[in-house]
Amino acid sequence: MNIVESMRVAFLALGSNKLRAGLTMLGIIIGVAAVIALLAVGNGASAEITRQVQGIGSNLIVVVPGQIRQGGVSGMGTAVTLTQQDAEAIGKSSGCPDVRGVAPIFSSSAQVVYKSNNTNSSIMGTTPDYESIGNAHVQRGRFIAARDVDTSARVAVLGPKVAKTLFGTGDPMGNSIKLNRIPFDVVGIMESKGAGGMGGSNQDDMIYIPVTTAQSRLFGTLATTPTGQRRVSMIYVSAVGEQRVDAAMQEITNLLRDRHKIKFQDDDFSVVSQKQLLGMLSTITGILTVFLGSIAAISLLVGGIGIMNIMLVSVTERTHEIGIRKAVGARRRDVLAQFLLEAVTLSVTGGVMGVVVGIGIAQLVNLSGAMTTQITLDSVLLSVSFAMAVGLLFGLYPAWRASLLHPIDALRYE
Repeated sequence: MNIVESMRVAFLALGSNKLRAGLTMLGIIIGVAAVIALLAVGNGASAEITRQVQGIGSNLIVVVPGQIRQGGVSGMGTAVTLTQQDAEAIGKSSGCPDVRGVAPIFSSSAQVVYKSNNTNSSIMGTTPDYESIGNAHVQRGRFIAARDVDTSARVAVLGPKVAKTLFGTGDPMGNSIKLNRIPFDVVGIMESKGAGGMGGSNQDDMIYIPVTTAQSRLFGTLATTPTGQRRVSMIYVSAVGEQRVDAAMQEITNLLRDRHKIKFQDDDFSVVSQKQLLGMLSTITGILTVFLGSIAAISLLVGGIGIMNIMLVSVTERTHEIGIRKAVGARRRDVLAQFLLEAVTLSVTGGVMGVVVGIGIAQLVNLSGAMTTQITLDSVLLSVSFAMAVGLLFGLYPAWRASLLHPIDALRYE
């Protein structure tokens, strides 16, 4: 029997019990759809993080407290080792000629209230230099000014999402909001940048205030080191040019080692370039994507068990048919190929339907605005190939059992 005839017989056999075939394919459909959707989420997150980091600029350097360990980021940002004075020293030191700008950052979260509306948002205390170093752009009003930092002014620049949450269609400019019950005047609204900033925070849901205000008025002891100095969460630094990034990183390292009186011990801080930062974040999102895909693939295995179960039932029901085929000259390999083809047809048909469902789910997530998804040809081919492999693997045993049936015994079977 040729392949075309085998396919025709396979579809006829499956079509004779449509409900059973449909329920059997359901496991494959759900598995493939889950793989497609979750990989799309992971790929979308990775692409968005790459876009965000690259958008900051190729001469970006980030200084964080703690040591970044080999192969991961455990320890990054967990120590209390960077201060406002460190940031000022980097910007003013003659030992850092390749540094162009410095923006200290203290970040935390706070309850934000405007009249009857309230939300919990990320708060970033920083300086005017952050606007250029962090590639941040104000849509309306102004960003934090030097005088705001000098006087610890209670002014705030809102991300578009938090502005909409608090004010709806109203105008935030000139109004007063409360951060942890402390009033702040709204002086600007940022352009939309979306999720994927440092720490995975949504920059549209962020509020920018002067770093000195965050340290002294809003967070108090949380922003103070045990020795009474003003702590920072990280320091953004821009080098004078892309070719001078490595030199600037070495200058910053030498300066901070000297300031922290480090001689033979490991650094209590980490200096990371944009390229290194992008590599670390890409590694994390890559692991996350594989993890999500692996979880979804479990449902494909469950679907494969369903295929095996149904094919074993089919072999039992069609024992007489197998006997007739063998009696008229069908060989073992013909019977084996026929039942194996039916199992693969079930899995591939379910896989194709699962791809359609998975793409639909990913597009719905995209349209909802909750997160960005990205469907790749690799993920589609991987899902369909895995579904086909599941059909082959779990269809092999039932097909093998069918091929072993003796024609006389099969013809006598009732």
